[in-house]
Amino acid sequence: MTRLDDTCAILADLVAFPTVSSDSNLEMIVHIAALLGDLGARVDLFHDATGHKANLFATLGPRNTDGGIVLSGHTDVVPVADQDWSTDPFALHEAGGRLYGRGTCDMKGFIAACLAMAPVYAGLELTRPLHFAFTHDEEVGCLGGQALVAELAARGLRPAIALIGEPTEMRIVEAHKGCCEYTVEFHGREGHGSNPDAGVNAAEAAVRYVTRLMRLAEELKTRAPEDSPFEPPWTTVNLGRISGGQVHNVIPGKAEVAWEMRPVRSDDIGFVKEAMARHVAELLPAMRAVAPEASILTHVIGEVVGLEPLTENAARRLLSELTGQPRAETVPFSTEAGLFQSLGCAAAVCGPGAIAQAHKPDEYVTRDQLAQCLAMLEGLAGVLTA
Repeated sequence: MTRLDDTCAILADLVAFPTVSSDSNLEMIVHIAALLGDLGARVDLFHDATGHKANLFATLGPRNTDGGIVLSGHTDVVPVADQDWSTDPFALHEAGGRLYGRGTCDMKGFIAACLAMAPVYAGLELTRPLHFAFTHDEEVGCLGGQALVAELAARGLRPAIALIGEPTEMRIVEAHKGCCEYTVEFHGREGHGSNPDAGVNAAEAAVRYVTRLMRLAEELKTRAPEDSPFEPPWTTVNLGRISGGQVHNVIPGKAEVAWEMRPVRSDDIGFVKEAMARHVAELLPAMRAVAPEASILTHVIGEVVGLEPLTENAARRLLSELTGQPRAETVPFSTEAGLFQSLGCAAAVCGPGAIAQAHKPDEYVTRDQLAQCLAMLEGLAGVLTA
């Protein structure tokens, strides 16, 4: 049985765990912990507040040594509800060199390759630590990644390099925008539509909020860095959902706005949040003059910094040596790489599969992509023993 066959077999096991973000990932995490623990890895599990989800951080090689390398991936997957799959999304199906199943490319294929290589790494005399970081809830705000990075910082553990295996078709990615997601609730007072001034129209407040947000979206275009490598080069704002009211003749007492921002730099996050906070402070007095109980509540779903392009990036250089690619790219989607960069690690992204396949029915990764990933990880063995 080849290492590629081992990887596919491991991938079949991982796909069988239905780790949709709304559900637990514990069974998969415990399974991986057992595999790495049997190889002699030092394994830590960090549970979330509910106790139903956990991050895994495992280490092979020298103890208490800085300068380690992290192989990072998230264990959660997006839902399959209302998607038209040709086969069971939680049972790996192979056809024509493609391996179908939820999470195959995003990003259980990379995790499977790491686990297939783990026995090789465990049998070497490693001169620097190799860490495996597998997180929960990346798809809903990088909640697990944020918690893990905070835990590592509290322990004073700062690896030198983090390689994040998101699907890039094995191309090197050195930069991407951040992702900040918010849900804003508007609470007014219901009343008869014939007398609008007797109530507080939550939907109207939401519209005023969105209008200001859209003006900010235009202002952000003027703040684009001159050397921005992104397309578009500025921080973007997207209105994902606006809801409120039921019928024509009732003043809606509740409304909700869901929106996101993709910052090209961290300063833009503060710029937008401060502007919207001032706007909320302007809206509330008029609402509360009629209904003292009126409120506008902002819920932070996730605030994840981007991966900033750096002139010198040891992770990019290492991936270039391992893959033979002289150049790195930028991408529009976000990953946990920026979190590791904020910890002080050099970070870059490179993994099997195409992002175009992620989140879709009949998601797949090809055997060829997994083979390329294994070749990269096999080359890493030499770095770890040098």
